[in-house]
Amino acid sequence: MDAIELQMLYAAGERDFRNIDLSSASLSYINLSQATLIRANFRHANLRWANLREANLSWADLRGADLSWADLRGADLSHARLKGAKMPDGTIHD
Repeated sequence: MDAIELQMLYAAGERDFRNIDLSSASLSYINLSQATLIRANFRHANLRWANLREANLSWADLRGADLSWADLRGADLSHARLKGAKMPDGTIHD
């Protein structure tokens, strides 16, 4: 699945994207609020300005991802892999 297909499925009402692999994808400004993204691979993805509000990102791989200005309010990041991720506040997760 690529970013365009993901956006089309989300717009059609799909919210369950478990185990999706979008490593290194350009996903800036994407809206995935309230999506289930358990074990998703967003390693090195560009998620700048993404709307991930209330998304379930538990066990997701976000290593090296750019989450600058992303909306993560209410998102579940339990057990997510964040090493090297650029967080919304501009810090790099260690």
